[in-house]
Amino acid sequence: MDLTQLFISSLLTNNIALAMILGMCPLIAISTNVKNAVGMGAAVVFVVTLTGIINWPIYQLLVATNTQNLALLVFIITIAAVVQFLEIFMEKNLPALYTSFGIFLPLITVNCVVLAVSLFFVNRGYDFAQTAVFSFGSSLGWLLAIFLVAGIRQKVFAISDVPRGLVGKGIVFVIMGILSLAFIGFTGLKF
Repeated sequence: MDLTQLFISSLLTNNIALAMILGMCPLIAISTNVKNAVGMGAAVVFVVTLTGIINWPIYQLLVATNTQNLALLVFIITIAAVVQFLEIFMEKNLPALYTSFGIFLPLITVNCVVLAVSLFFVNRGYDFAQTAVFSFGSSLGWLLAIFLVAGIRQKVFAISDVPRGLVGKGIVFVIMGILSLAFIGFTGLKF
């Protein structure tokens, strides 16, 4: 698969949040405003891209030593280490953003998007370049999804009266459903 096609596919057509419905917990909780959404999206882009790039050579080493059954454990340890590094960096350099994330920053460790990308490159047999492009494209797709949801969510609450039963998480599911339908339109994209 061409790298450009893989990038656009992972960003739009096979958007990890809107097509595969992964990473919903932080997406729903953090999408209350655009600033927090972009911050969380940037953190996810950093973690997913870096862990994908780190996990690919580790997996190749596991295959070479015939211990690939340890891959899941090793992937989780790598993810936890990268998230810990990010948490320390943000606490020291971006304290307001760090505080606004609350519990959701350390929860990136168990965000299914991060682990899914590493498992996808294994299952799909991607080489290093494909893994890097897929990791970046998928995480950027997640950032796009959380940004769109937060922006629409803010506008909806600013200009209309949301029915009481939809206030909070309910309206997010409606917004995501409509966005998912919109992203289906990218499936016919040809290169």
